Amino acid sequence: MSSETITVKTGDAAGTAGPDKGGWKCPMGDHHVHRDDLRKVWKECHEESFWYRALPFSLGSMAVTGGLIYKGIWNSSKRFGPFPKLAVAGILGYALGKASYVGTCRSKFQGIGLEGRPGFGPWSRPGHRSCHHVCEECKKKAPAASAEQLKS
Repeated sequence: MSSETITVKTGDAAGTAGPDKGGWKCPMGDHHVHRDDLRKVWKECHEESFWYRALPFSLGSMAVTGGLIYKGIWNSSKRFGPFPKLAVAGILGYALGKASYVGTCRSKFQGIGLEGRPGFGPWSRPGHRSCHHVCEECKKKAPAASAEQLKS
């Protein structure tokens, strides 16, 4: 895939950005995150969560399950042997390891500029980002946009 830049049209360039399109967007308020940075953090999260959490949890849970079967505390299946219990232990350990790394990944995403939003990642909240900067152009257009919303 190629890296592409997303352009946000504001005010007059957007044409009719009336109340049905969420009002006016301030050009300074759009905290754009480059796709390459996002892709890099996403890849780091996948790799680190696998090597540092999922794989150790999976192997550890399989070792404990194997030990419990070997000691006779758990019985192995007569037809399949210990393999179904070991497979379930491995899958559960993998899932718990991945889930335990979510907080770390969230902090990495916040480090690149996706902070202060509910959920996880850039897709968690529909609509445009709120404007933290109030420019003169936005001050002029905001009353006009709110007046249009009140009329409709």
